[in-house]
Amino acid sequence: MTTAAPAPGSRESFCDHTSVGVLISSPSGLLVFDRVTPPAGLAPVAGHVDQHGGPEQAARDEVTEEVSLTVTRLHLLLDQWRPNRCRRTPTGPGGHRWRIFQAEVSGSLRPSAREVRDPRWVHPEQLREHALRTASYADGHLSREEFEREPGLEPVWCRFLHDLELITLSSLALDRIDAVL
Repeated sequence: MTTAAPAPGSRESFCDHTSVGVLISSPSGLLVFDRVTPPAGLAPVAGHVDQHGGPEQAARDEVTEEVSLTVTRLHLLLDQWRPNRCRRTPTGPGGHRWRIFQAEVSGSLRPSAREVRDPRWVHPEQLREHALRTASYADGHLSREEFEREPGLEPVWCRFLHDLELITLSSLALDRIDAVL
């Protein structure tokens, strides 16, 4: 898909409709953190492909940018279109083609203050608790302000983690969460 380029000297950022997510696991669980920038929610490493040269390089670069780790091995787990909104200027229909990778990493965790708040390792049962908070938000039991103040799992990640069998949610809950993407 061709995207419009920003005007020379412009700081405007256009959406390329391609994103990567990177799951980093350890015996302590899955690495997640609260996002500093919208959308609100607990999430693994993720970002747009942009000028990274391709999804694999984007995955490697995002891991380095967000948590200062070096990817030593990368394995594609999912390739899906998701209709999630973007804070960037749209250039066509809303959504992103997501590639979700599993990564092995080396180095010391040093989160980017610009992108990451409160990094932590969580087990599947904790992930599910965060997903249930997101479902509660999608059902209208939490206001946007309440969800942003104490977020659950970032909505786009609920279906990915369900499809990867890391959490289990009902079809109804997943459909309601998809409606708030």
